[in-house]
This record gives sequence, structure tokens and C-alpha cells, in this order.
Amino acid sequence: MYSLKNRRVTMKDNLRLAIVLSFVAGIVNVTGFLFLKQLTTNVTGHFALFINDVANLEFWHGTIYFLYIFSFLFGSFASSFLIEFFRNNNRINVYVIPVIIESLILIFVAIIASIYLTTFPDLIACLLLFAMGLQNSYVTKVSDAVVRTTHLTGLFTDLGIELSYLFFKKEYPNRKKIKASIRLRVYIISFFFLGGLLGGFAYSELNFEMYTLILAAVILILNLLFDGMRIKVKKLRNYNYRRKIAYKK
Repeated sequence: MYSLKNRRVTMKDNLRLAIVLSFVAGIVNVTGFLFLKQLTTNVTGHFALFINDVANLEFWHGTIYFLYIFSFLFGSFASSFLIEFFRNNNRINVYVIPVIIESLILIFVAIIASIYLTTFPDLIACLLLFAMGLQNSYVTKVSDAVVRTTHLTGLFTDLGIELSYLFFKKEYPNRKKIKASIRLRVYIISFFFLGGLLGGFAYSELNFEMYTLILAAVILILNLLFDGMRIKVKKLRNYNYRRKIAYKK
């Protein structure tokens, strides 16, 4: 799933990305909101608040929302920069790097937030937004801009548009492609919702509080390990197949 730099991305690959990463984003979204009462997976609301403070000439008060926005932007930049910087190094799976960084940030935030509680709420929010910027950037690059996982506004817009295409068969004859795209967006929305449910349940009912973020990090790491094992098995099968063909010759 993350080793796609040398081959075409399939809908199956995008579905895997959608399921895992939207689930993680849902956990982070609810956990961050319950702890901070702030949105930590997108910046739309923060931008509105920033503009409101600027309009009221409360520039210093609006600085924190600017930092939130910048953190998401910087996360997106950092993810893309790392991928491009290491793209020509065949020894490194470039998409794994931002995933590992995201996992470490989530674990770090879970620990410091649990120890220091609300002593550094703005720093915690910035770190979570940075992590979500990382994720949104690398999933965009892996999927060729098909999958978005950290916020739902654009997804619902695209879903509404594609659903309307189903009523115009003559103008949009490729029903299979449209239905596959609709299915992908439904998966993203559904698993974002399920991740939020798990995050809320673990935070409130199981009293994990910010340690809930470690669940998200574990899911990312396990997914990396599974992806690595899947690639090794595939390479082994290809190797055995080539040996079998060579033996027959």
C-alpha cells in the first residue's frame, strides 16, 4: 500500500488507504476535541475564527488560530518534502517516513498530555494538526489525489456530485467507475465515523483519555508491518514462480 512509487495505484490500494487512515483520523479527531475542545484534524473552523479575530482587530488573540493553520500547512509541507527528497533512493520506502513520524507524534502527544494535562493545550493542538497535515499530504500523494482522510467537507461534496451522475446515464456512461468512486468515499466517511466512535468510547468509557492516541499510532504501525509482510510474501511468490519457469525451461 505504501510501496506504490513505481507502479500504478489501483482502487483496491486506495480502499486500503481509505479504511486505515480515515479510521485513524476519526480517532484523532474525537480524542483531540474531547481533550482540547478544538478541532485537530482540519483547519476550516480555525480559519473562520482567525478571520473573526482579525476583523475585530484582536490580532494577538487570533495568532493562536494562525499557528493552528500553519501547523497543518507545515505538516503537509514536511511530508511532501521528505517524500520528494528521498524519492530517488531505492533503499528507502519514501511513504513510510511520514507515517513513522506521525505515529511518533501521536505517542509523544499522548504521553505529554497525560502527564502535564492541560498545561500546554496549544502546543498539543499544533502537534496534532501537524500530524494530520502529514497524513493528508502523504495519502494524497500515494493515492494520486484520490483519497482524503482528515476532513469530510470535500468528501461529502464529491459524494453528492457523483451520486447525481447516476441519474444521467447518457452523459456519464462509465457507471462502474462512478460506483467505485462512490464506494470509496462511503468507506472513508464510514471509517472516519467508526474511528470517532472508538476514540470517544476509549477516551470516556474506558478512561484512556489522551492515551487513546496510542491506539491510533498502533494501528498505523501494525498497518506498516502488515504492508511490509505482504510485499515480502509477494516478492517470494514471484521469485518462486520465476524459479519454477526457469526449471521447466
